[in-house]
Amino acid sequence: MHLKEIENQAILEIQSSKNKEELKLIRVKYLGRSGILAEEAKKIPQMLPEERKNFGIIFNQVKETIEKFLKEKEAAFQEQKVKDVLDLTKPGVKIFAGFEHPLAQAEEEIIKIFSTLNFSVVEGPELEEEYYNFDALNIPKNHPAREMWDTFWIKKDKNRKENLLLRTHTSAMQVRYMLSNFPPFRIIVPGRVFRYEAIDQSHSINFYQVEGLMVGENVNLANFKFIIESFFKKFFGKKIEFRYRPSYFPFTEPSIEVDIKIENKWLEVMGAGMVSRHVFDAVHYNPDKVQGFAFGMGLDRLAMIKYHVPDIRLFYENDLRFLKQF
Repeated sequence: MHLKEIENQAILEIQSSKNKEELKLIRVKYLGRSGILAEEAKKIPQMLPEERKNFGIIFNQVKETIEKFLKEKEAAFQEQKVKDVLDLTKPGVKIFAGFEHPLAQAEEEIIKIFSTLNFSVVEGPELEEEYYNFDALNIPKNHPAREMWDTFWIKKDKNRKENLLLRTHTSAMQVRYMLSNFPPFRIIVPGRVFRYEAIDQSHSINFYQVEGLMVGENVNLANFKFIIESFFKKFFGKKIEFRYRPSYFPFTEPSIEVDIKIENKWLEVMGAGMVSRHVFDAVHYNPDKVQGFAFGMGLDRLAMIKYHVPDIRLFYENDLRFLKQF
């Protein structure tokens, strides 16, 4: 058979093939070690030098052409396979990419709002020293106020002098931050805290707080009221009334509780006050030259109010039927 006839016959068979298996057989038939072209190559030693040259040129052209058609047909089969698997004419299907936990959503919104009020976000350790959690906040050993916080204490090691505990409030970061920074500043400290208490629909052994601290030369409660009222109005996005009640915290003086009236119901949402002179003494600030306010609020409680969640335990049970609602 003439080489050009072999080429034409191979092209015809390639184009008529119906799948990759048939194409593989055609490749072996024409290009295999015992294939048609290999048999034709065996004739070369019997040819005259001039015939060998012309035969070699045509032989290589035929081989390249067959290989080209084989590759094109194989690519066509592959493309068809993709089309069979993926129908681009079908409507798209939304990919489930997960979602943020409702507490994470609430924290993100709180941070965003306070950022617009020029507050920086800082974080602190959950495993805290007794000094920062109590002593420096004007709550020394045997102080009656320590009973306000049911504490998880860490068993003391022989090589450790400090008493460690799981922080009972994010207020511990007040002292840590002021010891390494100078006023004026505005910060919030979101984070997890721990209390050794019974679990019910409004209490948990671990929950989240947001601590706030603003210190400067002329900071006063009027500044506090403006910032806090601005925050709650943005966070809840509803008409809110405010009520301020006197209270007691060892690290603020005077101390107040903040209530809001939302949907015709008064709710306690925050403890706050002007930073105590004793706390400023602990961080080596001159209380005659600077003053500031501090506040703390339960992130879980705000989320419960905002999302109308009746039981704090729902946030921690990992029930997807609940979490998917957010």
